Amino acid sequence: MKLLLKQGHLVDPAAGVDEICDILVEDGKIAAVGRLATPQGAELRDCGGRYIFPGLIDMHVHLRDPGLTRKETLTTGAAAAAAGGYTTICPMPNTCPATDSGEKIAALLARSQKEACVNILPISAVTLDQAGNELVDIASVKRAGAIGLSEDGKSVMDIRLYREAMKQAKERDMLVLAHCEEKQLVGNGVINAGAKAEELSIPGISNAVEDVIAARDIFLAGETGARLHLCHCTTKATVGLVKLAKELGYSVTAEVCPHHLALCDEDIPGDDGSYKMNPPLRSREDMLAVRQGLADGIMDVISTDHAPHTAEEKAGGFLGTPFGIVGLETSFALCYTTLVRGGYMTLSKLISCMSARPAQILGISRGTLAVGSTADLCIADLSEYEIDPERFASKGRNTPFGGRRVWGKITATMVNGRFVYEAQP
Repeated sequence: MKLLLKQGHLVDPAAGVDEICDILVEDGKIAAVGRLATPQGAELRDCGGRYIFPGLIDMHVHLRDPGLTRKETLTTGAAAAAAGGYTTICPMPNTCPATDSGEKIAALLARSQKEACVNILPISAVTLDQAGNELVDIASVKRAGAIGLSEDGKSVMDIRLYREAMKQAKERDMLVLAHCEEKQLVGNGVINAGAKAEELSIPGISNAVEDVIAARDIFLAGETGARLHLCHCTTKATVGLVKLAKELGYSVTAEVCPHHLALCDEDIPGDDGSYKMNPPLRSREDMLAVRQGLADGIMDVISTDHAPHTAEEKAGGFLGTPFGIVGLETSFALCYTTLVRGGYMTLSKLISCMSARPAQILGISRGTLAVGSTADLCIADLSEYEIDPERFASKGRNTPFGGRRVWGKITATMVNGRFVYEAQP
């Protein structure tokens, strides 16, 4: 099979390309890039100057499968990813039961080959059933295909156990992805501790909840030599801690989420559960610090923390609904609107944060459209549109961004040389 994508604006930071060109896809690979004649027998697709990027890579999603498929499934989560331009996603292990063994990793990978239209790279739990008491068989989950270890949804509070996990992860060159949350400081908090929490008379979550564990995990990584990735960072202090870790030469990377880049607690209109997420929307000062940290290269990647829930579950206020919002189908537009149009970074830098850099951290041969690479890509129209949750492919509609005007709509997504998503008019 041959397909020529004609006259697309290719932005491939890993290959140093930012220009209008043609891309020849053959047998699932990038066969040629440049000013190309149409090969005999090739299908022709005129991109009309639309932008083409390497497929986006999300290091942090929740697919709810197995056990919570009323919220999402492998199939619907993968479809949502494709609709957002993502060609590779890493599902977290906090399913029912938790993904905590080689057998479960192998089963998830086998199912994904049949049920998911994008590449699935599963993450294993750190402890059995994420109970925090006994480590998983790290060698077994690695052999089965786990891309990393995480207790996401909580932190491993036993510091000695967590240090041992990091030691074993270092021995096996496995990435450790950390949800930084000091359990004893959280209490019954559901919103950022600050003026909005006081206004709504709702218990707050202080910045120290994140900062204390971020510092702990960074110094454990420094001691053990483990590769540590801090998930969904939200505070000014965490940005400073990541900067310090890199100055000390530790193997530490960090992610930020589109919602924490686009919103702060001042934007919460009232007691609306669609704005409830963990970590919470922080202060404006924190939001601006995280944006600048990403622009300065202190923070490395953008991940969605896609967390679907049913409409019934998210219908109440902060005290009566679960944490989490969906993000796969709004991520690129929110980030392009906030960061590129907002003047924080170039489009090429944004794509690097959403594709090339995640691939580098995960150690996978994705994130570029150089000749010979896998044909994972997406096509985008950078014009304005309105977010409509009713058109999501995800089962989840739980987003505070419904009705928001943004720029940058994904119009098509290709995985392994085959289109798996085409936007409807």
